[in-house]
Amino acid sequence: MELNKLTLHAVLERAVEKFSDKPSVDFFNSQKLSFKEFKQKVETIKRFLKDEGIISGDKVAILSENQPNWAIAFFAITTIGAIAVPIMTEFHQTEVHHIIRHSESKAIFISAKYFNKIDELTNANIQTRILLDDFSIIPPETKNDLLKQVLTGGIKEFAKIKEAALKFIGIIPDEVEEDNTAEILYTSGTTGHSKGVVLTHKNVVSDAISTLSFVDLGPTDRMLSILPLFHTIESTLGLITPFIAGAAITYLEKPPTAAVLLPALEKVKPTVMLAVPLVIEKIFRMRILPEINKKFLVRSLYKIPTVRKKLHKIAGKKLLKTFGGELRMLCIGGAAIAADVERFLQEAEFPYAIGYGLTETSPLVTGTTPEYVRFRSAGKVIPGVQLKINNPDLKTGEGEILVKGENVMKGYYKDPDRTKEVFDEEGWFKTGDLGVIDEDGYVFIKGRSKNVIIGSNGKNIYPEEIESIINEQQYVMESLVVERGKDLIAKIYLNYDEIDAEFNIQKGNETRAREAINKIINELHTQINLRVNTFSRINKIIEQREPFEKTPTQKIKRYLYTE
Repeated sequence: MELNKLTLHAVLERAVEKFSDKPSVDFFNSQKLSFKEFKQKVETIKRFLKDEGIISGDKVAILSENQPNWAIAFFAITTIGAIAVPIMTEFHQTEVHHIIRHSESKAIFISAKYFNKIDELTNANIQTRILLDDFSIIPPETKNDLLKQVLTGGIKEFAKIKEAALKFIGIIPDEVEEDNTAEILYTSGTTGHSKGVVLTHKNVVSDAISTLSFVDLGPTDRMLSILPLFHTIESTLGLITPFIAGAAITYLEKPPTAAVLLPALEKVKPTVMLAVPLVIEKIFRMRILPEINKKFLVRSLYKIPTVRKKLHKIAGKKLLKTFGGELRMLCIGGAAIAADVERFLQEAEFPYAIGYGLTETSPLVTGTTPEYVRFRSAGKVIPGVQLKINNPDLKTGEGEILVKGENVMKGYYKDPDRTKEVFDEEGWFKTGDLGVIDEDGYVFIKGRSKNVIIGSNGKNIYPEEIESIINEQQYVMESLVVERGKDLIAKIYLNYDEIDAEFNIQKGNETRAREAINKIINELHTQINLRVNTFSRINKIIEQREPFEKTPTQKIKRYLYTE
């Protein structure tokens, strides 16, 4: 990709050289920043950070929703050799405080929306606080109430970081090496243990370049961002990758609800988007399926494969129009997609692609383009990355997925013991995921090794596979399969709006609602056990009254429901 170094500094320099006046990042319905203007803002923030005593190797936290200034701050931090510490906005205040202290962050870029999470922060190294919304300097001891008064115009605004008159010629480039740490990401996984993943410049830039070696992305492409930037799916694939390719990125000023997303899709007309499975699963289960199930005749005919395919194709054309009509590729990752939803996408001829990876791998390990998608597969290993199955089962070929490549993390911050646990003697990273590779090189993910349940006959039971079958059933929104003693229990969260409409349940009629739900659960129990192996049959179904608590990539936090 004509980069003299695999660093974010080199990425930014090349973007300005190649795409100077082309749009880089913007808010929906706001003025677009060109790559040249973006760099000017980055240089201003870099100069401010240096004036504040931030030097190479120092940590600087970012706690904010997605916005153009997030990207500016990220490049400013990393291109002076400092280390970005993006913090998940979902983290509780106590976890935010722990991360800031553990990372020893000296400064923080924070949005007004999340300032309350550091309001009571004490005994930390934080010397400088910058309001990310407008790059104003938050004075020491400022509390949330005072910040609100400033933002509403009640008192004088804070001083803003001054725009410097910068000349690109003659600026001494910051010496950042490929193996320098670029960011530390504290993950919130399904096991509940937060870990600081240390990623170098080479890790993230090499992964972005590997992605572009098989994904066609260029200066005419438009990306609409709906995933959080504090996750590598968005920060690597949704920020660094388009910067290398010269593609434009649009951010939403509010969470991507239907009311916010639909107008943006219509106006931006994105050509490439990144999404987690839950986004498309919700669309299918709450918009497409209800339309199909509305009429008895259509619902009956839907069971016939040829009719189902025709209905899916019609729905697919409408869905593509909803996405703006120019979408070439919807990249889905972060979790496994439900089989019935993927079948819909395939039969609808919707341009989707599945990828697999982890925060520890920057993130992408496998992927493909829509033309080469294989049903239920996570694609093939991307260029520059090695993957192997450790100790594969002689009959099934299944085993733990091991990864090696320039995209694999340095380790976990301040945690040598845990780092040692996840690497074998030859330097292969142990993902903890179970998978199999077919004869054509396609990788199929079976589930997490920690989630596997050993049946009474000694056979492996994969909860994720049973959940995939459960989630295909009518009225089911999401599910979780756990072991209780020797029994398999399915916790199921139902689509109560659909149940009320289908059974004509009036608001407040609890008796009628309970009768309908009990009937549905009994029928689900029968239907599910007809479709699973005899040793994977469910002993009991428990109704989950509230949606399951999830990670930022919308995977259920299993550890909360296993007791």
